[in-house]
Amino acid sequence: MSTHMHVVCGNCDSVVRLPAGRLTEAPRCPKCHEPLFAGKPVTLTAANFDKHVTRNDLPLVVDFWAPWCGPCRTMAPFFEQTARALEPRLRFAKLDTDAAPAPAARYQIRSIPTLIVFRGGREIARESGAMDAGRLTRWLQSAAGLATDGRAA
Repeated sequence: MSTHMHVVCGNCDSVVRLPAGRLTEAPRCPKCHEPLFAGKPVTLTAANFDKHVTRNDLPLVVDFWAPWCGPCRTMAPFFEQTARALEPRLRFAKLDTDAAPAPAARYQIRSIPTLIVFRGGREIARESGAMDAGRLTRWLQSAAGLATDGRAA
């Protein structure tokens, strides 16, 4: 019997149920027909933040950032590179703390960039400060329980 997972579409915010074994087969959203995994972080807003945090069965890595933040801009390409490398084992998202201050305040974001890993709607790890792709990957391997090749351990 196949285990099913729920993944929130990064395009239309629909919750999609799919067999866990098909995550790597380029699944598409049945509602908007866009790829569920585009190899880039999903843009979160105050309106869709809770749905993505609570309804994704995959661990969700959220980058709390702001456009004026130099370290945030420096880390952005590394975050995207890591998303391309580790999706669909993890889900990656970005939340602009200036455009959506309520979720940032709820999670007491005091400095940016801050990365939080959520699993099952709960925070399981947090790290503040810019990271390059190698450091980010190592941190996520430890924080999200991934094997060193990026697969779920």
